[in-house]
Amino acid sequence: MKNIYFTPGPAELYFTVEGHIKNALKEQIPSISHRSKTFQGIYHEATSNLKQLLNVPDGYHIFFTGSATEIWERILENCVEHKSHHYVNGAFSERFQGTAEELTKKTDTETAEAGSCVNPNPDLIAPDTELIAFTLNETSTGASQPLEDIYAIHQAHPDKLIAVDAVSILPHPDIDYTQVDTVFFSVQKAFGLPAGLGVWIVSPRCVEKAQNLQKKGINIGSYHSLPSLLSKGMKDQTPETPNVLNIYLLSKVCADMLSKGISKIRQETEYKAALLYHAVEVHPHLNAFVKDDAYRSKTVIVADTQIPSSEIIEKLKKDNLVVGSGYGDYKSKQIRIANFPTHSKEQFELLVDKINALK
Repeated sequence: MKNIYFTPGPAELYFTVEGHIKNALKEQIPSISHRSKTFQGIYHEATSNLKQLLNVPDGYHIFFTGSATEIWERILENCVEHKSHHYVNGAFSERFQGTAEELTKKTDTETAEAGSCVNPNPDLIAPDTELIAFTLNETSTGASQPLEDIYAIHQAHPDKLIAVDAVSILPHPDIDYTQVDTVFFSVQKAFGLPAGLGVWIVSPRCVEKAQNLQKKGINIGSYHSLPSLLSKGMKDQTPETPNVLNIYLLSKVCADMLSKGISKIRQETEYKAALLYHAVEVHPHLNAFVKDDAYRSKTVIVADTQIPSSEIIEKLKKDNLVVGSGYGDYKSKQIRIANFPTHSKEQFELLVDKINALK
């Protein structure tokens, strides 16, 4: 019997991926040139399907990188000359801020208590800030920043670029992309694909900023700078040999999600999250780590454990249900459970039944 992976990434493959991989091998997709017409068709289909699925406006671009981690660096190199402002609500948002410092950018940082999010105050953002960075869904803690907070900061500071890390939450949220400038994710989480592909959604303002920095003689990177990505992207190509197979798989999974309907995917996500949070709240050995409902992630549910988390993880694994441990210092004290589109309602109901039966 196969395991069902409720780990927050890498996660369970989307249920159609196995068939798409077989077709890709049959069509010899991994062997095609990234300068071929065939690849240009794959690139175009992937970006077009993503724009339709996520309702990305005309004029925004979609580029592919090696990972979401790479995109932190690319955003900071291309969109920040001097200073960025970071909202930190866990390990990954902290690493985004740390990357800025490693690149010798000045940073202002507001940090939330563990399991919560900062309540953003527009008055705390310095006039010389160029980019404001949010982590929409903090994978390490299960804390999710409300979109309304992000929009409010944009409206208060329309001259500044807004960056949103949406790594473990898209395609669930219905983001208004006109309120943000760049959104990014990696495919091994909620899109249910093998690791090794970052997706970078970019507004025209980000491209203009990068071009202006380049004209000033500032180093904005090389082959994955925004001008380089744009130059090739306009021809449905990439600057380097990319992860062709994963781009192909992404195009197919987006088509599958479009066929199912994004509204249905979102409704199912809400149902599964409510089911699991209720199970955690009534369980004698578990408590929801994020106390405030307004900040509770719908896609990564984190629970404190009253017994070592390894005991719960091992018991569930006997039933082929694989959940994640806590992150960092919380490894032995928490479990993290992914709620992604590939996880059916029936799988979640089974998981909840097994959790309820844990002694």
